[in-house]
Amino acid sequence: MVKISKDVYYSKNDEWVKDEGSDIVTIGITDYAQDQLGDIVYIEEIKLGNKISKGDVLTTVESVKAVSDVYSPIGGEVVEINQNVIDDPSIVNQDPFGAGWFAKIKINNPDEIKELMTVSEYTEFRKE
Repeated sequence: MVKISKDVYYSKNDEWVKDEGSDIVTIGITDYAQDQLGDIVYIEEIKLGNKISKGDVLTTVESVKAVSDVYSPIGGEVVEINQNVIDDPSIVNQDPFGAGWFAKIKINNPDEIKELMTVSEYTEFRKE
């Protein structure tokens, strides 16, 4: 059974965004995405200070099954990276909504969050 977190927003590419209550959001991939990828063995280094637009590639994830891009569902500047997942990518498989986050971004446009799916919209999207 794939887990879904209630306190994040979702993209159609199976990334999640957690609004930290300021202009900072945390980004990761969903349990569904890590399940589809299988055992994650490598995550490309994310550059601190990198300015990205919504839809840009945030990083690349390599698993035993495939190589997949992780897109930023929101535009802004990377202000923190989770070095733990770079050093031990299996954390994403174990805890995609917790310890397995990828980066924190200072967002440019808070309205972009409204364009993402809520938990009920994402649940419906995954049923299709």
